[in-house]
Amino acid sequence: GAVRFENVASWVQALDREVSLPDWGTVRYDLAFGGAFYAFVDAPSLGLDLHPESTPQLVRAARAIKTAAAAAVPPAHPDDPSLSFLYGVIFTGPPDDPKHHSRHVCVFADGEVDRSPTGTGVSARAAILHARGSMHIGDEHVIESIVGGRFTVRIIGTGGDASARPHVIPEVEGRVAIVGRAEWFIEPDDPFPAGFLVR
Repeated sequence: GAVRFENVASWVQALDREVSLPDWGTVRYDLAFGGAFYAFVDAPSLGLDLHPESTPQLVRAARAIKTAAAAAVPPAHPDDPSLSFLYGVIFTGPPDDPKHHSRHVCVFADGEVDRSPTGTGVSARAAILHARGSMHIGDEHVIESIVGGRFTVRIIGTGGDASARPHVIPEVEGRVAIVGRAEWFIEPDDPFPAGFLVR
């Protein structure tokens, strides 16, 4: 069935920035936060296709873009410095289904590719679309993934003024399937019954 959640405040740090790369020329991107920072790049402008057979090219391009974009405009979270880094590159392009808004391929961390449209990614994309005036409170868009999975993102609120960064509150909905169940126990003599954290 379908599940949905209200995500964190999502906002744009930079629009229409450019980096020059040896193999890709001038690459234009937007930088936005939706729980993590992403650089958004129009895939057709680089001659890239957003389907599984193009994964090697997408990963290669994303690695180069991520390095250059992170240096050109370092992501800066105003409240949590631990989030001030570029988590991934999201390529955008036309959907396979014309009833949908667009298609995402998210290349994140160390070259991993998300099978979904990425919850934090569609949230950041909603912030970009809102900043550009093409998405408003109450609007919703269906965004596809590299394998055809779909998320619906809605803007359910906005905030920010001259003293605070303008942002949107996104709601993300997708389909899930239960595939298993786990059961956990705590033995009476467990020395770490509450778990542990090592940083």
